[in-house]
Amino acid sequence: MNANYIKPIPKKIEKRILAYDAKHGNHTGLRFYAYLTTIRRELVKITVAVRNKGKKARLIKQVAIHGVYSDKCLVRDMEYSFMGNYRVGWYDEGIRYPYNLRPFYNDGKWYAVDFKYYNPWTHVINPQFALSLPQFRYSAVDIQNPPCIITYLRAYLRYPQLEYLVKAGLGRFAGSTMILKKIGSDKTFRKWLMTHREELIHNHYYVDVVLRAYRTGKPLATLQSYREAKIKLCHDKQLQPICELFKGAEREQFFDYIAAQGTNANTYLDYLKACNYLDIDMSLPKNRFPHDFRCWHDMRIDQYATARAEADRKAKRELYEKFARIAEKYLPLEHDKRSAFICIIARSPADLIREGEILHHCVGRMNYDMRVIREQSLIFFIRSKQHPDTPFVTVEYSLQSHKVLQCYGEHDHRPGEDVLHCLAAVCKQNIEKTCRIGEIMKSYLDEIYTVKEFQCDNPALAGQAERALNYLKGYCLNSENKTFVVIEVEGYKCVAFLTDEFAPYVLSDMIAPFDKERIYPLQGLVTQYAFKRYN
Repeated sequence: MNANYIKPIPKKIEKRILAYDAKHGNHTGLRFYAYLTTIRRELVKITVAVRNKGKKARLIKQVAIHGVYSDKCLVRDMEYSFMGNYRVGWYDEGIRYPYNLRPFYNDGKWYAVDFKYYNPWTHVINPQFALSLPQFRYSAVDIQNPPCIITYLRAYLRYPQLEYLVKAGLGRFAGSTMILKKIGSDKTFRKWLMTHREELIHNHYYVDVVLRAYRTGKPLATLQSYREAKIKLCHDKQLQPICELFKGAEREQFFDYIAAQGTNANTYLDYLKACNYLDIDMSLPKNRFPHDFRCWHDMRIDQYATARAEADRKAKRELYEKFARIAEKYLPLEHDKRSAFICIIARSPADLIREGEILHHCVGRMNYDMRVIREQSLIFFIRSKQHPDTPFVTVEYSLQSHKVLQCYGEHDHRPGEDVLHCLAAVCKQNIEKTCRIGEIMKSYLDEIYTVKEFQCDNPALAGQAERALNYLKGYCLNSENKTFVVIEVEGYKCVAFLTDEFAPYVLSDMIAPFDKERIYPLQGLVTQYAFKRYN
């Protein structure tokens, strides 16, 4: 194909394209259309671009040419962008870009590129033109109506049997080289296609399914179901154990097996999991393909359930024993008879479950029992002396940081000041010697400055604190419901919000530093820094 022989768009064709565009593509964006013609006896598809210029005028020009005999196509003033869209330059048509610069791809010259590129889907104005050429008279292109006429006709030139396939109503296989080669070389296969024509027309079958059905004589529907099951097996993460067990040709044997046994992959997966848990050797065919799957499935599932129950009982017994040993170790911290309240250490995971169910919080879940066993935390129950068996307040104390992590009553409500003061007294009298909880509980009752309190005590910085507060609020969801405080980090005053108002105070990892001069960008906090509270 030579660019020197390209002729302008025929006036008749241009008129048809613009008329069609007025009805179907009348918008401000870029549109593509195409028409068929010949260049030196080669059938070509010429793609044209259309865009608006002003309210009524339209610009139109040739941008790509694809021929039936050429391995290269010609492209002009068009580029394929990174985001998957085509761009067309209109510099010579008066559409100038910023600073009056000409885009690199918009020089008005024709360039040769691989055939597969620069071929956007388009509406062809004159598709019947191909049938007027003797070599394409029987191509059935009008019956197939392919996405790209030139690509279809290139295939027709190589595989004339394409006409036979399309006219038989099997045009969905027109893009399959394997099917076309088989039709051309195997007369028996052509007869087989005609025998199964109706089934192939009304159902979607993969190409490999069609060829295998012809080769093996198995029903198309059966092989299609196997094929779909294989796809699911490869893409379903839950079925990966089966995929790893059956590989290659044995995978097809697996599908034959479950079909013959009247089961499915999910049920087999249950059987496989049970066998793996019971350490059954699945490399043996008798275990992979038991002669009576249902019987062996039920047997293995029962054995699995029994083994799991025994393991769970053993694990639960060990859990309760470990929990009890830890609780006994810290029993000296338990209660103070001189207080209005008593402090009880949780003795078992069952105690945590009961406490959480009655007070409607999560102490009975979220692995609090494992924290106790690992001696990361202790769980205390604060009870009224008058009702020692009634859950009231739950406390989580860290044995690692020697701090009260949580202290909540029913529905995660903060307990009253009377409870906190009594709890501080209890901690000071009974726990201070062993765990320093008295010191921790004292800090639990300390106050820190809110932003408003800071503004009252520091009028010179009140305006900066307010601006820092508003800056931080822009990054916080439901900021109106949050408590904002002022802290000091490495000499800078910062606005932060409390994510947990109980000791130790838990702050956001985003803070807004400020001083007399400016508000600084948001900074992050790390735990190794020490924070100075304002007094």
